[in-house]
Amino acid sequence: MSDLIFEYLKNNPLSVLIFLVTSVLLYFYFIDKETGVRLSKRYRDSIYEAQSKIYLNATKYLISGNRDMAIKEFINAVNLNRETIDTYFALGGLFRSNGEIDKAISIHRSLIARDNINESTRLQALKELAKDFDKGGFVDKAIDSYKDILKVNREDVDVIKSLCRVLEDTKDWEEALKYRLLLSKASNVSQSQTISHILVQKAEELLGANNLAQSEEVLEQSFRYSPSATAKILRINISLAKGDFDKTFYFFNEFLKEDPEYLNFMFNSFESMAKSLIEFYPDYATTLERLKDTFIQDNQSTFLTSPSLILSKIRLLESAGDFAGAYDLITTWLENNPSQKNMLRVERLKILLKLDKKEEVFEEAEQLVTSLTHSLSRYFCRKCGHESDAVFWRCPQCHEWETIDFRWKV
Repeated sequence: MSDLIFEYLKNNPLSVLIFLVTSVLLYFYFIDKETGVRLSKRYRDSIYEAQSKIYLNATKYLISGNRDMAIKEFINAVNLNRETIDTYFALGGLFRSNGEIDKAISIHRSLIARDNINESTRLQALKELAKDFDKGGFVDKAIDSYKDILKVNREDVDVIKSLCRVLEDTKDWEEALKYRLLLSKASNVSQSQTISHILVQKAEELLGANNLAQSEEVLEQSFRYSPSATAKILRINISLAKGDFDKTFYFFNEFLKEDPEYLNFMFNSFESMAKSLIEFYPDYATTLERLKDTFIQDNQSTFLTSPSLILSKIRLLESAGDFAGAYDLITTWLENNPSQKNMLRVERLKILLKLDKKEEVFEEAEQLVTSLTHSLSRYFCRKCGHESDAVFWRCPQCHEWETIDFRWKV
């Protein structure tokens, strides 16, 4: 047997050599592989450990409010391992919240352009890009990006809400209505009140463009969704435009019964719209003056206990130059209601100054200072607390409709 093996080796030296070389290579391959696995594991562990420290430091900076240092830590994490997608999202979000919109846009665009990410990650990057455009004031790009997302998923409630807000901010009422209806379906939450307000805005634009008939049609749609205070005010405005005093007065009394707290805002609305409407509706001004006179002279109303109604009457008298009449009304009312709101006392002080009643000015000022809490704006949002000296039906801060209230304490 040994002779046969020897004979074979002697006659096939090349085969023997190949066998030996292959054996050696296999030996070193398995040795290197085992070593490589250990090194690879050690390398991955070191990266994980380094990233953990970086994330911990970034979190500490975020908690302390130091965004700049947090951003630096996340950049270090990206440089350490460029395949960590979550780090890019975190960094992009930080850039956006820090006001560095161009850097946030650059990061999210680079993620979208990657070949090695799945579609859900790409969609997430597109959402973040839309937020970047939104925050940066690139309105058209934000709208287009939000719409692109909805082409993939028409039931993304957060995206629809963001799109609705942007469209309402830009007063694109047609598109805003379309996506509010979509939001109603996607969220299963009624959007009736907001849709009513959007239709009122659309009807108001039509009225201001001398399209009375179409304005009435859109307003009727608004009432079918919700009889909002703005819808009722516009209904009175349309009656004023028609010069129909009987209907105007009827709707006005209905408004007093249902929404007396908005009376002062209603007259502000009439005054702001009068300039543009008089051009197309010549009877508007005379009908409005008749409504004011009738309201001022009405002393039989069951709503005379309402501070809003009294304040509205006083301001109408002041705007007509009848400071003596305003003085008599507010003085009598405060005598009968001594514990009432400071705002009415401020109004009385203004009237006393106009009438040059110096002794009463000092007396009223002393009473007012005694009860004074702090100075605030005239109007505020009941939901988020936003303050303003101008009337707003849609809060500029939380974007909710009809949350305005009057600041009675000063």
